[in-house]
Amino acid sequence: MAGLLFGLSNLSAEPSRSPQVAAVWSELCREAISASHSDPSLTRALNSSILYHASFAQALAQRIALKLANHDLDHDELISVVAQAFVGKANLVSDAAADLVAIKDRDPSNSEILVPFLYFKGFIALQGQRVAHWLWHHNRVHLARHLQSRISEVFGVDIHPAARMGRSVMLDHGSGLVIGETAVVEDDVSILQNVTLGGTGKEAGDRHPKVRRGALIGAGATILGNIEIGEGAKVGAGSVVVSSVEPYTSVAGVPARPVGKRHSVLPGITMDQTLLEPEYVI
Repeated sequence: MAGLLFGLSNLSAEPSRSPQVAAVWSELCREAISASHSDPSLTRALNSSILYHASFAQALAQRIALKLANHDLDHDELISVVAQAFVGKANLVSDAAADLVAIKDRDPSNSEILVPFLYFKGFIALQGQRVAHWLWHHNRVHLARHLQSRISEVFGVDIHPAARMGRSVMLDHGSGLVIGETAVVEDDVSILQNVTLGGTGKEAGDRHPKVRRGALIGAGATILGNIEIGEGAKVGAGSVVVSSVEPYTSVAGVPARPVGKRHSVLPGITMDQTLLEPEYVI
């Protein structure tokens, strides 16, 4: 218990003092108070989840533990694990804040940060994976695997602890998402439901896709092998991608092929999923 209290005490001081974390925490508290006033039946839940905490890091650790604890690793033990990760790598907290801002900015169904913090499984699954990734690289592989398993059981999101995830990432809906061990997802990427970033068989080593900054991966897309989805690329829903995609290029189909003209924006941020067929010159 002393170790647990030490961890939570450190989190009360906020491992990351970035302006964005401070702004997100202030907005999260403001929205929680407003929601509590609008519907008093939520007051206890909002107090427990947000308003009784001293920092964003503390509230986030509590949220992760609440969702992923079970009889093998109870709530208090899991808070201690998350606290160790947050203190050991402060940018885990600032990355989570950036993810919330990204969801608010990109999701047309939501205009708050409170809603994804409380209810979006893609957000909490990603934060749990970040903790598992820290554990993986601190020789706590079995505990990392435990978290991976719990995230898969609870949210239907299976991201290997060794996979490298950037910041300002939106896992929209999250259901059915699979990301393999050597995959890389860079900053400002958006990935919809039922996407697979997988291998092509039993090969070892570096064998999973690398999704570069600002790419958008449509629902149900399957991307296989050690290939690159270039910066600002767009993968259409239901596509099967087995070769690299050039930057700022849209692909669709089975197997995927380039469609439309090259663009100059980051669809992972704009969320523009339109795919236009190429113009043919006769």
